[in-house]
Amino acid sequence: QVQFVESGGGLVQPGGSLRVSCAVPGFTLDGYAVGWFRQAPGKEREGVSCISSSDGSQYYADPVKGRFTISRDNANNIVALQMNSLKPEDTAVYYCAANLMRSRCSGLVEHEFSYWGQGTQVTVSS
Repeated sequence: QVQFVESGGGLVQPGGSLRVSCAVPGFTLDGYAVGWFRQAPGKEREGVSCISSSDGSQYYADPVKGRFTISRDNANNIVALQMNSLKPEDTAVYYCAANLMRSRCSGLVEHEFSYWGQGTQVTVSS
């Protein structure tokens, strides 16, 4: 079964930084947009950021604009999310997924994404 593997989560203080990354063994990400999503306790999963395959263009949800940066390394099949100026409300499980319908990001419509992994926990707390 093809599935993303996320890593890099942990506990960080407010204002701190964390870098999470994901890979999908057995599948080539080149040609597909890849998104990061998150789910906080008691809340629905929400889109965070997306990066296109064709030109590397990026999309960010309003709550993370200016603080998070998404990047991809097609040669090594890895997508990363650099998170700066973290806030307690960023606490969530973070997931990667691939948009098998598009190579360019067009928002973060969850049902267009596939190969969901188990996620990585990010906790922002003092």
